Amino acid sequence: MKSKWYELRAEARRLRKKGLSIKDIRQKLGIPLSTLSGWLRDVELSEKQKDGLKKKWQQALIDARVKAVMWHNEQKRLRLEQARSQAKETLSQIDVTDKNILDLTLALLYLGEGFKGNETGMGNSDPLILKFFIAVLKQSYDIDIKNIVCELHLRADQNANEIKKFWAKELQIPVSNFKRIYFDKRTTGSKTYPHYKGVCVVRVGSVAILRKLIYLSNLYCREIISRYLGD
Repeated sequence: MKSKWYELRAEARRLRKKGLSIKDIRQKLGIPLSTLSGWLRDVELSEKQKDGLKKKWQQALIDARVKAVMWHNEQKRLRLEQARSQAKETLSQIDVTDKNILDLTLALLYLGEGFKGNETGMGNSDPLILKFFIAVLKQSYDIDIKNIVCELHLRADQNANEIKKFWAKELQIPVSNFKRIYFDKRTTGSKTYPHYKGVCVVRVGSVAILRKLIYLSNLYCREIISRYLGD
């Protein structure tokens, strides 16, 4: 009994002799691969045709990889957009003018990043964190900018004056407030990435603020732990 595709056998063999791949013939004629494999098993291809099919296969592989990267990038973009929307929704429910909320957020940040000694201060390489620190200190504790003292910790090849101007502009603090600059001699001979601006340390002196922030963050963490973990 002849296959229902049999009337296309001659056309399939003709296309194969022209150098088309079996997959291309399947897409063109709609014949199952298993049927084509049997029909075309004895069709010999020239070296030129084989080389052409190999190059086409390699290009198809490259194209597939490019499409895969594009798909993954798009999925990542969608996930980030979803996360951003969720964050905005949460923030819309919070009164950022509430002094208690400002104190609590600063206290939690301070628990992880702030100095724990005899003065209120924080060091970081991220301007956003230090700007938040200064903003809440100004709003909640009426800290005067002129009383904030800064210092920089830089790599050996960094330009002190340029970095000082960068941080002064970012934090909206006068350059004159930057009192000390330290260089890490261990980095001598290694190149620093342009985006890295060292670590800026911000000090406000008052130990009273430190004490309140540490107590607040600890009490809040213990309250949450007790409420949700039963500890």
